[in-house]
Amino acid sequence: MTTPRDVFAELSELVTTRRWDELFELYAEDAVVENPQRPPVPSRFEGRETLRKIFSGGLNVSMKRADVLIHGTTDPEVLIAEYRNVGEMLDTGKSFDIANVQVLRVRDGLIAHSRDYHDYLRLTAARDGLEELAKSYETAEGEITPVPPRLESTADPKSPRGVFERLVYGVADGAWSELSALYAEETHVTHPFLPGAKTLKNRTDLHEHFKFGEQGKVRFQVRDLVIHETLDPEVVIGEFDYQGTARDSPEFRVSNIFVLRVRDGLIVESRDYADHLAVAAATERLGELIANVRAES
Repeated sequence: MTTPRDVFAELSELVTTRRWDELFELYAEDAVVENPQRPPVPSRFEGRETLRKIFSGGLNVSMKRADVLIHGTTDPEVLIAEYRNVGEMLDTGKSFDIANVQVLRVRDGLIAHSRDYHDYLRLTAARDGLEELAKSYETAEGEITPVPPRLESTADPKSPRGVFERLVYGVADGAWSELSALYAEETHVTHPFLPGAKTLKNRTDLHEHFKFGEQGKVRFQVRDLVIHETLDPEVVIGEFDYQGTARDSPEFRVSNIFVLRVRDGLIVESRDYADHLAVAAATERLGELIANVRAES
């Protein structure tokens, strides 16, 4: 029996060896692939042949995968993988090291649904496409629809699921001064998609971090929250969107996926894969973000 882990391993092999024509045979005929953070607006593709037409040929890269961390979930069809793609863009000669998260639903040995989160900023920098990227946001129109009512939580507030909900809804409620108390005294919080981001190592760091909410006039609501419970009882992975305003911006919407490890009711580790590009574009700070990624190279 072909497992989700088997399929991910084969997918990784085909991507890193650039066997693009074989890649699409891993997808079901009616497969759906979503890129929630793809700039300047999210994308959704349906059907194996659509994928073949759009992505045939792949990227002209030489790369390998590193630091692969696979999370099995309580849904036997669903696997979530964190990994880095490390290599060189052959058209520009520039190297890259980008983080990724992939949420795969595998049914009958084929990928039925994939939600792919990539570090598009660093990837675009390696392709010499930052100026074009900035221009793309000038005419982009993201989808803004009414936020559905918040569902009442049934989770134990100290469980990993309960803590995750308290974190994201605490942001929505503007409880900025209270959020650091959700973390252990010693913790480890990273933002892999944000150039120059410092690792937050303790509650004091988190308290300072969350000051951005009040200072930046952030007013968010949470929508489309899906929490995946993994086979590690301490770890949950949540996909969700924030929708709202910041710094008197027009209303915007950003997709996120966070990986939390919760122990004794407190967050001891978190990797927050947020769409910093969309936030920067909405708050007129895209130039600053692009300058930061250029400073890395």
